[in-house]
Amino acid sequence: MGQDQALLDELRTIDDETRWLAVAARDASLDGMIFYGVRSTGIYCKPSCPSRRPRREQAVFFDSQGDAELAGFRPCRRCRPRVAAERDTHLDMVEQACRLIEASETGSPSLAELGAELGVSQYHLQRTFKKIVGLTPRQYALAHRVNQFKARIKDGGTVTGAMYDAGYGSSSRLYEKADAELGMTPASYARGGDGARITYTITECELGRILVAATERGLCAVRLGDSEEELEGMLREEFPKAEIGKDPEALGQYVEVILRHLAGQQTRLELPLDVRATAFQRRVWSYLQAIPYGEVQSYGEVAARIGQPGAVRAVARACASNTVAVVIPCHRVIRGNGELGGYRWGLKRKHALINRERISKHS
Repeated sequence: MGQDQALLDELRTIDDETRWLAVAARDASLDGMIFYGVRSTGIYCKPSCPSRRPRREQAVFFDSQGDAELAGFRPCRRCRPRVAAERDTHLDMVEQACRLIEASETGSPSLAELGAELGVSQYHLQRTFKKIVGLTPRQYALAHRVNQFKARIKDGGTVTGAMYDAGYGSSSRLYEKADAELGMTPASYARGGDGARITYTITECELGRILVAATERGLCAVRLGDSEEELEGMLREEFPKAEIGKDPEALGQYVEVILRHLAGQQTRLELPLDVRATAFQRRVWSYLQAIPYGEVQSYGEVAARIGQPGAVRAVARACASNTVAVVIPCHRVIRGNGELGGYRWGLKRKHALINRERISKHS
């Protein structure tokens, strides 16, 4: 199962924290996918129900109307949860559209072609697809094509063969997407980073030691740790075939800006990046960079703001996969209950970063 399909799977494997967030926010986008019952009344509803919210301990969650009714709950007369089954129909339609896109020889069937095949209007398909997947059908097709190229390269194919197998009509079209999706040229990606030149430096900062690494295109890693050996080892593990060399002078400008930011002397960071990411990760990371300095949001809020409220765990994974600490400020995302959640460079550092930003913002 590819990364694109994982976006849809997230909508089916929603944990109770996400379910409760949807109920508390009256999130209509999850109607038909989850249901909640109220123990004190014996009634079950869909998330968008206008009735008064129950206390958290009174709520119990179900995946279908049938499950709720088998448990002894009656359907709500206000929100009529049985009608929400329409959402399942929408999800089936989107899944069929994804399979048609993936099976297309051209790699990017038009909205008209997809609508005609599925028996729906182009407008309805575009709107529903974007609402459920978080991407338009065209964006999904582009992301799928890049993933196909990656898969064929990893299976030992040549760049040219993988390019045509993935549906690219020319090398120029592939290279147009390489910067955004691969983080390096297709040939370099095929060699596991072989040929890429990475310079790095490690210095002391308020949070211990910080490694800053860059290619000629921009920063590829900013990591926090306790020792130089640990940080250098992680960099070489991430780019096993790249040419890696230490060059403090070449990275001096980057380091100065990042250290000023950590000290609360520079609130905005606008540095060039050279990072590999899926389409979903890129959407999350772009949004994180828009969260104001000194503020935090929950994983659920981020998921909702990027238009995919059911993908809370996918948002958390995107934060955890961030390789450029501070520059992409994943430390500004916490749990809905106010707890810090995870942070790949340690919760003490996350707590310190949040506190420093809050103090600097109000000083």
